[in-house]
Amino acid sequence: MNFESFQLHHRIESGIEALGYTEPTSIQSQSIPSILQGRDLMGMAQTGTGKTAAFALPILQHLLSGPRKVVRALIIAPTRELAEQTREAFGQLGRHTKLKSASVYGGVDKNPQIRKLREGAEIVVACPGRLLDLMDQRVIDLTHVEILVLDESDRMFDMGFLPDVRKILKRIPAERQTLLFAATMPDDIRHLAKEVLRDPVIVQVGASVPVSTVSHAVYPVESHL
Repeated sequence: MNFESFQLHHRIESGIEALGYTEPTSIQSQSIPSILQGRDLMGMAQTGTGKTAAFALPILQHLLSGPRKVVRALIIAPTRELAEQTREAFGQLGRHTKLKSASVYGGVDKNPQIRKLREGAEIVVACPGRLLDLMDQRVIDLTHVEILVLDESDRMFDMGFLPDVRKILKRIPAERQTLLFAATMPDDIRHLAKEVLRDPVIVQVGASVPVSTVSHAVYPVESHL
């Protein structure tokens, strides 16, 4: 199987080629067709298996038609590093689509993020706390969201974000496509999946261990540094 078999728009295919992707990974080949069909999906896969592209490519394909300059895809991530990484992936894969993406997370000045939103981002990658903050300030409109992704949802649970995620879910359209990705499936995530997914396709790739492409390193640092 190659990426051409997904019959993605040529603007998206050129983004794939520019990144040097040739063959889809297991999570991509098993997830992309179902997401393109509009199905809800629960994907279990470790970091390094390519799951960001597994949801980014079909989202870009979906957003090429329909309105622009309103938030139509919302990806919720547990950390700002992951949020920024995901936004960059959308930017690279969708470089020829003219679709705009913005990342929203705490620990930094919110004004540049608000400016990006006001420029008309169709894709928002957000950490729960800052997203709720901007929703409360009415500077982000999520009434047009068509696709929701809960990425690394088990990690969000570990970090205590599940109550915030539930608050967000209550304030976005119930009629939407929902994708949930995790590396492990604790009971709380299973319960959440049952609540938010409608007749989902379930994709499980590999065992619950880091894939061989991920390297680990420890750097001891003195506390004053």
